[in-house]
Amino acid sequence: MPQARLIDGKAIAAALRGEIATEVAGIRAASGKVPGLHVVLVGDDPASRVYVASKEKLAVEVGMNSVAHRLPAETTQAALLAKLAELNADDAVDGILVQLPLPKHLDTAAVIDAIDPAKDVDGLHPINAGRLAGGKIDPEQLLVPCTPLGSMLLLKSVLPALAGLEAVVIGRSELVGRPVAQLLLQADCTVTIAHSRTRDLAAVVRRADIVVAAVGRPGFVRGEWIKPGATVIDVGINRLPDGKLTGDVAFAEAAEIAGAITPVPGGVGPMTIACLLRNTLTAFKARRG
Repeated sequence: MPQARLIDGKAIAAALRGEIATEVAGIRAASGKVPGLHVVLVGDDPASRVYVASKEKLAVEVGMNSVAHRLPAETTQAALLAKLAELNADDAVDGILVQLPLPKHLDTAAVIDAIDPAKDVDGLHPINAGRLAGGKIDPEQLLVPCTPLGSMLLLKSVLPALAGLEAVVIGRSELVGRPVAQLLLQADCTVTIAHSRTRDLAAVVRRADIVVAAVGRPGFVRGEWIKPGATVIDVGINRLPDGKLTGDVAFAEAAEIAGAITPVPGGVGPMTIACLLRNTLTAFKARRG
């Protein structure tokens, strides 16, 4: 049987949404206003449709205004940028999220750059990325990418003191690897960013008190790589040929050795949307004082 403590992302996300709902209700009572989250979906990708519907539902549950703008797959770059300009100018819009991936004919970087940084609840705009990298602003006041933020909250649920711990982040993407490394640095961890080409990756991982796996390869991180008692955050969501979801970590192996570990599904995934709602509330408060 696994000896590791399972980090219950569903329960932690539900508690976070409850806190957000309470704060939104207080804001509504005091001012008559609530945060407004607008999601832009281009095309009809089935997975994206599901994600957007879930975001809409949970935003409404915490008392926010939630609007989805569904655009056809053939939407031009100019038309998409015009829609974003419209949302940027609308004072009722506090958070803007463009659902990724976009159709291939669209320039994702240019689209992200076009979002008002103050409304960029995905935390991907270069200005928000730069603020995070600068390390001089309290992360509580930043718009931080949702999955890294959720990963940090899961870590803090089992490790109240992160200072001095050695963390290895496997994966260097702009969506997860780099921002979560920045957050770990701000928490005074000693951080290594590793990847599939890191020499003797197993030895690098084996020295870590914290492992964040975000490489996008099922079962890539083996149990024997894990330091006894380490905390493992598995960001990977991979669908196997039989339809089952699995993470980047060989869960059964790692759970025999780790001190705490996130399951897939039910770990990081639920935190991503909860942190999107948290970012929307952060953006609302920053914009409206």
